[in-house]
Amino acid sequence: GDRIKYLSLVIGLAFAALLVTQQGSIFTGYALRTGAWIRDTNVADLWIMDDQVEFSEDTKPMVDNLLQRVRGVDGVQWAVPMYKAAIKCQLPDGSTQVVRLIGLDDATLTGGPHTMAQGELIDLRSDRAVFVHVDQAADSLRLKRRGMDRPLAVGDTVSINDHQATVAGLYRSSPEFFWEPVIYTTYSRALTMAPPERKSLTFVLVKTKPGSDVAAVARAIESLMPVRALTPAQFEAQTMDYVLKKTGILVNFGITVLLGFIIGVLVSGQTLFAFMLENSRYFAAIKAMGASNWTIIRMVVVQVLTVGVLGYGLGIGGACVTGLLFANVGLAFTMSWQIPVVGAAAILICCLGAGGIGLIRVLRLEPAIVFKG
Repeated sequence: GDRIKYLSLVIGLAFAALLVTQQGSIFTGYALRTGAWIRDTNVADLWIMDDQVEFSEDTKPMVDNLLQRVRGVDGVQWAVPMYKAAIKCQLPDGSTQVVRLIGLDDATLTGGPHTMAQGELIDLRSDRAVFVHVDQAADSLRLKRRGMDRPLAVGDTVSINDHQATVAGLYRSSPEFFWEPVIYTTYSRALTMAPPERKSLTFVLVKTKPGSDVAAVARAIESLMPVRALTPAQFEAQTMDYVLKKTGILVNFGITVLLGFIIGVLVSGQTLFAFMLENSRYFAAIKAMGASNWTIIRMVVVQVLTVGVLGYGLGIGGACVTGLLFANVGLAFTMSWQIPVVGAAAILICCLGAGGIGLIRVLRLEPAIVFKG
């Protein structure tokens, strides 16, 4: 009958549910973004890379003749080269930006952007052509100096390592965890723009023959050459694992989720304990009328689960609303089905744990207390 305490209990549980599900969804969103480029380059069954590569941005070049050796492995239908490296790019307004230059196979353009905002993929074969992400052209590559204030546009000329290039198209892709702008061009043009090195092959994209065992082909490639052959899922998982370990994101979000859980337990536990303490005479009266401990337990469990469901509903609803707001400002937010399930389990543990604390005192009550005073 105490509305203030009832509302404080529901709000405490709602806040705990909000923190657990919201922070879990943000963590999942950022974790998935680490492999966004790998997922978008969804054309190959295997990624071949130097055996020391630890994640997608860790570019360790291989010798060029490795491509022909990969093509000769039994079970390989086709294999194409890919270049990737960080390199300086000067914009038309004179500003300099570090970009990730990706060179695609000249003949097939395999691994290029799937969605073009302006232009077509074949335009990459034009003289000195490069592609720029449409959002990055308006943000990190925006022209802001020398009286300019506009996005980088098709037809603009940029200088990549002192090599002139023309923006021939704008593309769209999934948001990435890594922030440097991505510029696509052809493989041969990328090698011309990049500083000269003895080794220039960054990745080899491999498609296996229909019916071939991808794992067996990967083992065959690794047995012949000092390389690592990973499926896209394995490469994405390796990248995610590396980033989470090296950046501390996992620890930071884990602490926030744990704090939400602890706050929920403390608030709900204190409120429920105070409720049961203040109403101990009524519980004693119920026991004096013949109610068993099991009946008391069921009463408390129903009350606890009722406020738990209400608090969880409000909390996850708030998390979804904030997720929609975050999406509008570009913040990562991905609520997979596991997050509401884990959030529900956490709130259930909060409620049952808090109810259990109060139950211990109630079950120890002597019915005769109702006749005292």
